[in-house]
Amino acid sequence: MSAMSSTLWPWLTLAGLGAFHGLNPAMGWLFAVALGLHRQSRGVVFLALAPIALGHAAAVAVVLMAVVVFGAVLDMTLLARASGIVLVIWALAHALFGHRGRVRVGMQAGLVGLALWSFMMAGAHGAGLMLVPPLLTLCASSGPAAEVGANTSLPIALAALGVHTAAMLATIGVVSLIVYDRGLAFLRRSWINLDALWSGALAAGGLVLLAQ
Repeated sequence: MSAMSSTLWPWLTLAGLGAFHGLNPAMGWLFAVALGLHRQSRGVVFLALAPIALGHAAAVAVVLMAVVVFGAVLDMTLLARASGIVLVIWALAHALFGHRGRVRVGMQAGLVGLALWSFMMAGAHGAGLMLVPPLLTLCASSGPAAEVGANTSLPIALAALGVHTAAMLATIGVVSLIVYDRGLAFLRRSWINLDALWSGALAAGGLVLLAQ
């Protein structure tokens, strides 16, 4: 693998995970569509996307900042192993109990409430945890493991958050508008359940870290 491709693939992974998160109805587009239909306004769909993306980004940021903090005091190998174990455990918990922990929110939710709901949903689903493998790869490639600390990893984490959030927002916007225009009945014919894929993605990220 060339140096360019080895540096590029973590960024592509971050963007791909952003698109994957945007496709998942549990991350907010289904609620944005339902809210738009309830108020009979396409503009409401657009308006709902901002707090949904903000809440999602905040939940992911919590995890990425935790990685930065722990990365400044722990050996990179130890951090990767611990993160891998957490990812696998979270994948199992999501597969077994994820459907029981849905956060409920009504059609009268304001923008702040919608952002809080998005934050809680992304956190409960382990959205930020999926980004740990590519983030650790980027941090490790920024210099020797002994030199990887807050000074080098914080800018990388912020850039990773930006790339992921931009991809997520673009995807959730496109999907929301398509479903809004075609109606929710469209989902019965053309959508798949992403819960198993979500659990698989968490587990795959954990196994990647444990195999390093």
